[in-house]
Amino acid sequence: MKNVFAKTAVVASTVMLATAAHAQSSVTLYGIADAGLIYQSKTQSPTGGNGGRLLGFTDSGMMPSLFGLKGDEDLGGGLHAEFNLESGIDMANGGFSDSNGNMWGRQAWVGLRGNFGTVRAGLQYSPFFMQTLALDPRSLSQLGSSLVVYANNAIATGIFVSNAVTYTTPVIAGLQGSALFAFGGTPGNFQAGRQYSGSLSYHWQNLGLYASYFNGNAGGTAPVPTVMPLEASQIGATYKFGAVTAKASFVNFKMAGAGVNNDVYNAGFDYLVLPMVDVNAGVWFQTNRDDTSSKSVMGAVGTQYFLSKATALYAQLGVVNNKGTQNLGLDMGGGPTMMFAPQGTTVGANVGIRHLF
Repeated sequence: MKNVFAKTAVVASTVMLATAAHAQSSVTLYGIADAGLIYQSKTQSPTGGNGGRLLGFTDSGMMPSLFGLKGDEDLGGGLHAEFNLESGIDMANGGFSDSNGNMWGRQAWVGLRGNFGTVRAGLQYSPFFMQTLALDPRSLSQLGSSLVVYANNAIATGIFVSNAVTYTTPVIAGLQGSALFAFGGTPGNFQAGRQYSGSLSYHWQNLGLYASYFNGNAGGTAPVPTVMPLEASQIGATYKFGAVTAKASFVNFKMAGAGVNNDVYNAGFDYLVLPMVDVNAGVWFQTNRDDTSSKSVMGAVGTQYFLSKATALYAQLGVVNNKGTQNLGLDMGGGPTMMFAPQGTTVGANVGIRHLF
């Protein structure tokens, strides 16, 4: 009888502990659904020439369509366990998109967060890419933004980083740093696919200052190239006055053996005109250090009308001019080759709807 009571007590205690732990945990389903129509005056043909005009459906016209799960557990004493699983969605056919091609191809990591900072392990964004987001006046829109420039130079290298461990410091006197190391390695070559990145930011009142770096070796395989021989550095600043946030940055992308050694200068702003209307714009100038006759100029403007906190209608317009060997595109949502455009001037626009959940 004593054993029965003892076993019952153990079971009851286990259930109570599990219930208490569950009460301190949370799992959230979230996502973005974005689709619309796109027009482009030129597209790049397989041979690099003018492939003609485009008018059609666009997946992820402004923001990447995705869904994910994120969880947080309070372990006590300010320590939290957390995880994030995130997948890209192709709104045109329901397939995978806006990722490295895998089911959880955007993020798949687990970590600990506390007074010491944050440690994460798994597939995640690099500190360099996260600063690209912070410095982009158009919030990495799928049309006419720093995202298109990034993809034109590096495809998805440095965006979706596999086998990675990161550490992010707490904010100390306005300063915060982050470091990433990604284990590459193949039999006989432990340097293949190795990547590392770091960033530092400083905020004081309305001013933000940023610097970041990425270095990665070639190697490994993925449906979308994410392990290319890339070295990139970035500096920039943001300043907020009232409803306007101004941003400016300089980036250098260098890719060994691919003829990429591009300097990119960017400036722009975001203006919340009314609580339901936002306008942003940016200009990008890209030039090849090894061939100064090869240059691109891209400009874009966009507006959102918020029907609610979760749903918005948007319209965007962009133009890019390429000279020499440059082939900077305008859009990411119209297909994998839209990040490239032929020589001369290309004009593009899209309209659509996006919903957050």
